[in-house]
Amino acid sequence: MNKRNILTQKLAAAKLGGGQHRIDAQHTKKKLTARERLDLLLDRNSFEEIGALVKHRSTDFGMEEMHYPGDGVVTGYGTIHGRLVYVFSQDFTVFGGSLSETHAEKICKIMDMAMRNGAPVIGLNDSGGARIQEGVVSLGGYADIFYRNTLASGVIPQLSAIMGPCAGGAVYSPAITDFILMVEDTSYMFVTGPNVVKTVTNEEVSSEDLGGASVHSEKSGVAHLTAANDLEAIEDIKTLLSYMPQNCEEKAPRIAYELGDEIRHELEKIVPDSANQPYDMRDVIQGIIDRESFFEIHTNFAPNIVVGFARLAGRSIGIIANQPAYLAGVLDVQSSQKGARFVRFCDCFNIPLLVLEDVPGFLPGTDQEWNAIITNGAKLLYAFSEATVPRITVITRKAYGGAYDVMNSKHIGADLNFAWPSAEIAVMGAKGAAEIIFKGEISAAADPAAALLEKEKEYAEIFANPYRAAERGFVDEVILPEETRVKLIKAYAMLENKVATLPKKKHGNIPL
Repeated sequence: MNKRNILTQKLAAAKLGGGQHRIDAQHTKKKLTARERLDLLLDRNSFEEIGALVKHRSTDFGMEEMHYPGDGVVTGYGTIHGRLVYVFSQDFTVFGGSLSETHAEKICKIMDMAMRNGAPVIGLNDSGGARIQEGVVSLGGYADIFYRNTLASGVIPQLSAIMGPCAGGAVYSPAITDFILMVEDTSYMFVTGPNVVKTVTNEEVSSEDLGGASVHSEKSGVAHLTAANDLEAIEDIKTLLSYMPQNCEEKAPRIAYELGDEIRHELEKIVPDSANQPYDMRDVIQGIIDRESFFEIHTNFAPNIVVGFARLAGRSIGIIANQPAYLAGVLDVQSSQKGARFVRFCDCFNIPLLVLEDVPGFLPGTDQEWNAIITNGAKLLYAFSEATVPRITVITRKAYGGAYDVMNSKHIGADLNFAWPSAEIAVMGAKGAAEIIFKGEISAAADPAAALLEKEKEYAEIFANPYRAAERGFVDEVILPEETRVKLIKAYAMLENKVATLPKKKHGNIPL
């Protein structure tokens, strides 16, 4: 056999992975193979593979007789919409996608290249975990990956798609990356599986109930996005990537946009006249941004705050918005975590922030206090205070108490703060304030209930508006709702070349 044929055979074996019968088994589970996923993810004919002929080095437990070129992971680089990305896609048809020493080396190699060349890393995870036959060597391989994830954090975007099992030490690499996507019904993540849980706690639970896509998207918040199948997950990765720059030294790509009549009259009637009536902040978002450009993150987790990417006159922005339609938009443990994480990502990668504020305060109660609302609320405060990207706040209605400070107020470094005429900026709501300030007068009145209503009205007339704050310069401008989009387009253009630096230090100590 000539040398050309030898190479052809070896490459063909690498592309076949664990063999056709295992490929068929993958399809039976409604899952794509590692290479099929990359074909869908990357631009046509752009993929260049690295390490296709790598083999494991294990000689224990009969492993010396079992070799598959590539060793369970396909690695390389290519383009998505013409932009360079580095990728690895674990191949479940080869030893269940388990991680060996050489498997880990392949992933580390492309991560190192991504760092040197300033381009995102996308990991398609489908692995049974560490290769048991290799013992501590495979564990060391995981640690090598974790270390690179940490070094790359904030330097290049890192996206993880969980497209099959992800258990034990394998979960910590995705956990360090910027975004995690999960596929419904075919993927799961957990540190200890159902069998170990049953042995230790005597609790019986399925893989899906323990760490499925719905669990992590709704309860734990580990998953930022979920998709119905592999194809949808891959499309979500492409969309998500379109809002990001290549690295921390660049800005996100802008889409050509031609300015026209940017007045949005649909914003005029969204906020109800009653301060206690809910409305959907997503309607406000849609009324401000470029049409159909909102890409929401963490949709089902902590729904009292809405976060996501959008475009404004073609410019990528990150949005953090209180949601009056759920728990009146209060800040609690989970919403504070969710908001802080998103703010820090946007700040890492030069994505301007827009805050839409309607917040009655922090959620009271023993559950919140015992679960560290103080520390978790401080995470959001810290994240905004630390952010140096352009930051603008629009107060649509309530801005009460400490939550007013936390939600990107002027006092913590916001560049511009706008308020609608419906805004109420005060220490607390009129009823609670009246009960405290006028307690003596109300209790001494012939009709305490009527006296409370009168004092409540008095307090509201004085403080339940944006004008006291505007007089002090805490609000830069009170604007009509329909003018919001125009004001924001001009404001972000003005802030295009903003320069802000933090005090010299190794790094801050965010209250984790």
